[in-house]
Amino acid sequence: MLQVEDVSHAFRNAGETVRVLNKINLAVSKGETVALLGSSGSGKSTLLHLMAGFMKPTEGRILIAGQDIVKLNENRLAEYRRSNIGYIFQSYELIANLTVRENVELPLVFQRVSGNKRRKKAMELLEQVGLADKDGMFPSQLSGGQQQRVSIARALVSEPSVIFADEPTGNLDTTTEDEVLGIVKQLNAERQMTFIVVTHEAEVAEQMGRIITLRQGRLVEGTGGDHR
Repeated sequence: MLQVEDVSHAFRNAGETVRVLNKINLAVSKGETVALLGSSGSGKSTLLHLMAGFMKPTEGRILIAGQDIVKLNENRLAEYRRSNIGYIFQSYELIANLTVRENVELPLVFQRVSGNKRRKKAMELLEQVGLADKDGMFPSQLSGGQQQRVSIARALVSEPSVIFADEPTGNLDTTTEDEVLGIVKQLNAERQMTFIVVTHEAEVAEQMGRIITLRQGRLVEGTGGDHR
């Protein structure tokens, strides 16, 4: 479903070339939950951004459902992301002056889906993440865990091929972290959604079905997770 082939990435800093990723190869099957585990500076967030199409690698190919996203121009890539990629941010990134339901609907607005269909889909997902009764509230009225659940619903609303999550529990306490990870695993089990989660916490990584560890820009190991 997702293939990363010989991907390397570097950038220029003060006239020097800094290599962030070096010949990364990995494959993720449909319905997998995968953790990208590594310390700060390991390259895990860069790899996530490359796979999500926010950046293009210096070298290599990234294929999602057979489409090499590296070859797409900016307009086609933006269109592809809207339909095929969901993204969950550490800091939620909800729009403050939109209601919970409107935040979830937002990707469908860009896809020009009709209002009735948007509302129906948003409410179905809010029901699934346990927030249907909060649909008319604003993000500032929600707890951090509730905001992240809204973010998860928004990432799912377009029925993407894969969902990327960048430290999705980084701003949450342990109890709320467990609740959010429970929702990810529930959605994976019920909808066969593919999740790729960046984290520096082994406890979070172990909740995923497979762990891929990066160190200094190299993939050093891949193991089974807990997947409870």
